[in-house]
Amino acid sequence: MGSLKGKTYLVVGGSHGIGAGVVDRLLTAGAGVTVVSRGPLDRESSDQLTHLTLDVTSDCLDKSQLPDQLDGYVYCPGSINLGPLRQLTRETLLADYHLNVVSAVECLQAAQPALRASGNASVVFFSTVAVAQGMTMHASVSAVKGALEGLTRSLAAELAPKIRVNCVAPGLTATPLSERFLSSEQKVAMMAEKHPLKRVGRIDDIAAMVEFLVGDGSTWMTGQVLGVDGGMSSVRG
Repeated sequence: MGSLKGKTYLVVGGSHGIGAGVVDRLLTAGAGVTVVSRGPLDRESSDQLTHLTLDVTSDCLDKSQLPDQLDGYVYCPGSINLGPLRQLTRETLLADYHLNVVSAVECLQAAQPALRASGNASVVFFSTVAVAQGMTMHASVSAVKGALEGLTRSLAAELAPKIRVNCVAPGLTATPLSERFLSSEQKVAMMAEKHPLKRVGRIDDIAAMVEFLVGDGSTWMTGQVLGVDGGMSSVRG
């Protein structure tokens, strides 16, 4: 991807997994990044990197802590609570919705003035291939990520033309969040076989798409849900 030198970004949930991969990509491209996360980062703060310790499900992001101008906002927190309908609880549904949707909106509200100041800013949310595929045991995650896809399109209309809003819908990706599904070579092989491209996702597969969406190469894209899923959402063998 091209240089992002001189641009500034907010990444919520950037301490591990895909979020950390996004931060790596942005920093390597020369951007300044403000990372919000509950836990510590595995890197030191610098002129290029600022870290704010915050649990976005219990506290609101303070816009006074953000740069005056932001070229992009990436919301990475997510959950994978799987199980049958009979075990699905009100508490699980509400917690998943709060983390995936409510907190994403609240952080965007805090960032909106700085994003508008850019004049050409980009917002990126995360969905999942399970929304389009109708996967068993995925009721809660599919419901909340489906809501986020609807939010993506609504906000893309509302915030145009100064702020673009897109969504990445990954397939199974090797991250700390999914490690229980990939805890052995046998499980990895089984999951890989489900994908037309015969492997599970890597963090950088997803981070590369985010880098594209927040950069200058995607300035005529908004309101899109983009599958980065090894072909699972659209290809049949």
